[in-house]
Amino acid sequence: MSTAHPYHHGNLRSALLRQAELVLAERGVEQLSLRELAREVGVSNGAPRRHFADKGALLDALAEEGFERLGSRLDAALEEAEGDFAERLTVFARAYVGFGLEHRALLGLMHRPKSAFDDRLRAANDRTFAAPLRLLQQAREQGDIDPDTSGRIDMTILALLQGLTLIATTGTHDNLSLDALVTGSVATLIDGLRPH
Repeated sequence: MSTAHPYHHGNLRSALLRQAELVLAERGVEQLSLRELAREVGVSNGAPRRHFADKGALLDALAEEGFERLGSRLDAALEEAEGDFAERLTVFARAYVGFGLEHRALLGLMHRPKSAFDDRLRAANDRTFAAPLRLLQQAREQGDIDPDTSGRIDMTILALLQGLTLIATTGTHDNLSLDALVTGSVATLIDGLRPH
């Protein structure tokens, strides 16, 4: 059960977002309410409305923050990655699945239907995946993957990452280590992407 945190002047927005993420992970999106969050962070019922007009605005802000955090992790992983395209894509996949393991409910919120996204969420999503998309473009230009794969391969990779994250969080990878699962899946995908 979440515990209340005292509110200190000036950080209510971040306190509400932190508490909302805890509630999301522990109890699900249905249990999130501005009134309950206000109680849990120790402020009046109306105080959250200074920052979030309604629950939808809170969820959008939480998803936007999630995209920013995931993007930072992916950017850092790819900046440190060395080796060929396969090695760099594997590093990216590990970073993504690692984030998903740590923030499963948040990742689910971030990947709700794009029709629910406003301009800020679309921009946050685009920033998050800018580095991996550059990696794929470089691979096309260098002949590492078939150049006629734009668009559909981006979605295929996202589907693979989401699937790996689900397998990892449910523990259904049997005797295979998570790293072996990620590495093997990325290798299989890349084999199918190479020019024929």
